[in-house]
Amino acid sequence: MIDKHFILEEADPQLFFGAGNANLRMLRALSPKLRITARDNVVRVIGDEDDIAAFAKQFTALERHCAQFNSLTEEDILHIVRGQHTGKEASTGVIVYSTGGRPITARSENQRRMVEAYETSDMVFAVGPAGSGKTFTGIALAVRALKNKEIKKIILCRPAVEAGEKLGFLPGDMKEKIDPYLQPLYDALEEMIPPGKLQEYIDTNIIQIAPLAFMRGRTLNDAVVILDEAQNTTSAQIKMFLTRMGMNTKMIVTGDRTQIDLPPSQRSGLIEAMRILRDVPGIAFIEMNKKDIVRHKLVTRIVEAYEQDARQRKEEKGTDQTDK
Repeated sequence: MIDKHFILEEADPQLFFGAGNANLRMLRALSPKLRITARDNVVRVIGDEDDIAAFAKQFTALERHCAQFNSLTEEDILHIVRGQHTGKEASTGVIVYSTGGRPITARSENQRRMVEAYETSDMVFAVGPAGSGKTFTGIALAVRALKNKEIKKIILCRPAVEAGEKLGFLPGDMKEKIDPYLQPLYDALEEMIPPGKLQEYIDTNIIQIAPLAFMRGRTLNDAVVILDEAQNTTSAQIKMFLTRMGMNTKMIVTGDRTQIDLPPSQRSGLIEAMRILRDVPGIAFIEMNKKDIVRHKLVTRIVEAYEQDARQRKEEKGTDQTDK
């Protein structure tokens, strides 16, 4: 008899063991010669060497399935233990699977172009209106790279700029002050990574979420780095961010030209960077539009209404100048 410990490194323990440990009980039933116990993310198995060797192969396959699809049912366990297909083979075009097992794919032509650009370029600028999926798609690509062990960490950052508010006037410590600015990034991550696993990644700095100012002086290696709301960076800030790029790192920069919250006297670093870097090899630029909006249908109508108002104001301004 030997005693061996298996550690869940990729899959979330709650998903792996199932509600009320139903999956764990099924594993015990399928391996009656083994004594199987579990605590936290560790599975302890006692039995003969050959039986444990067979269990080790099954455990690896089960963990890989759970991590990839963010789900593990008793039916999945039965098929995997018996060496059969689960019927959940990865579909073409799927980036990752949500915490509910739903496939996350590019849902518009420009989102597909963004996925393709990520594959061929180390730096991608994705610019478009609210709801066009640029940030969500970028985070999905980063999560996929982490799951596939192509990188060691994900770094997400935003400039802490908000009209009419200053960090110093918000209550709490620094984390509590900056969390409201970073909440959209948490929201996207929570759709793709189970809560327990996400908290583990954050606690161990595998996933880092921070304001742009925290990037100064760093060299970012083996990572996918995403700068969100880049339209609110200054020229100096975005240059500082882009030059943090290290080895085996990809950068995704997202923003919306129509939502600049900088003071009128400051130029948007995003707009300037896109102009300066337009012809640099290895950098891709994706321009999204209202056709890419995948939120509620009213969002598209709102964007269209604001665009129409902007055109009317421009025409009226031109007419006034002509009259003078």
